[in-house]
Amino acid sequence: MGRVSQAQAEENRRRVVDTASRLFREQGTQVSVADLMKAAGLTHGAFYKQFASKEALVDEATAHAFDELARRQTAGLAQYDGRREAAQRALIDAYLSVEHRDDAADGCPVAALATDIAREGGGPEARRVYAEGVADFAGFLGDDDDQDGIVRLCTLFGALVLSRATKGSPLSEEILAAARAALTETA
Repeated sequence: MGRVSQAQAEENRRRVVDTASRLFREQGTQVSVADLMKAAGLTHGAFYKQFASKEALVDEATAHAFDELARRQTAGLAQYDGRREAAQRALIDAYLSVEHRDDAADGCPVAALATDIAREGGGPEARRVYAEGVADFAGFLGDDDDQDGIVRLCTLFGALVLSRATKGSPLSEEILAAARAALTETA
C-alpha cells in the first residue's frame, strides 16, 4: 500500500479528531484507540502516524469540541441579529431539551467531558482548553455580571447531567423543565 498524500493525511487527521471529539463526549476518554480508529474508518496503526499519544488526541479533540460550541454561539447571535438575550434564550431551550439530553456525542463538551477532565482524562492542555471553554461559555451566558453567566452555566450543566442520569424516568424531563423555567425567567 502506498503513502497517502499530505492532503489525505490532513483529512484523515481531521476525521480522527472529529470522531474522537464525538466519541469522547458520548462514551468518555477511556475509549480505546482501536475502537476510535475503527469508528473513523482507519487502521489502528494510522493513529501513531498522526498523534504522539492518546493524551495528545484528547487535547485536540477537547479543543475541537469547544470550537464547535463557540461556532454554535456565534451562529446563534447571527441568527438573532446580535440580540444576545434572544440567542441566550434559544441556547437555553436547546440545551435543556430531550434531544440534547439524548445526543451527548454532538452535545455540550462542558457536561460531557467534565468527569474525564477532572480525572485527568487528558493532559494539562486538555484541562487548560476545558477551563477556557467553560469561562467562554459562562461569558456568553452572562450579562453585565460575570457571576450571572457562571450561575446559568452551572444550572445548565447540572440539569443536563442529572437528566441524563435519570433518563427513562419521569424525573429526567422534570429536571429539564424546571431548569428551563428557572433560567428563562431571567434570560
